[in-house]
Amino acid sequence: MQTSSIACPTAGFFRRLAAWLYDLLVVAALLMLAGGGMMAVLALAQVLGMSIAPYQDISDFLTHHPIVNPLYTAYLACVIGGFYGYFWCKAGQTLGMRAWRLKLQNTDGSNIRPTQAVIRLATACFGLGNLVVIFDINNRAFQDHFAECDMIVLPKPVKNKKN
Repeated sequence: MQTSSIACPTAGFFRRLAAWLYDLLVVAALLMLAGGGMMAVLALAQVLGMSIAPYQDISDFLTHHPIVNPLYTAYLACVIGGFYGYFWCKAGQTLGMRAWRLKLQNTDGSNIRPTQAVIRLATACFGLGNLVVIFDINNRAFQDHFAECDMIVLPKPVKNKKN
């Protein structure tokens, strides 16, 4: 279903902030799962004979090894990027955006492309790009300008009355 940005207003700062905070909880949970999965893989590797000496434990190995630490950080960054990229490209909404009736779309109402999602992630500055909305006449964030997309507020669903 495509929604025209002409019929729907663009999202303001506080609605975006609320959706961002909601998504922050989901991303934290995903990072815990991804980190736990990596710990399980390394624990299995340790059982099969991999040595992590001179590190105290797997956590110390992941956070202090000069090669593994950047790879682990990149892995976690890919988990975050994958979460946002998948939801933005698939339906135009993350879970937080759905809760606050926000939708990310192109000006013609279509879902954004993966390249737009990457541009949006790279220019969002961990959510600080949304501060531009306060000063922008069209309520567009920094990342909206660069990715050439709009974040709109969807209308409230119509409830059927049964008598």
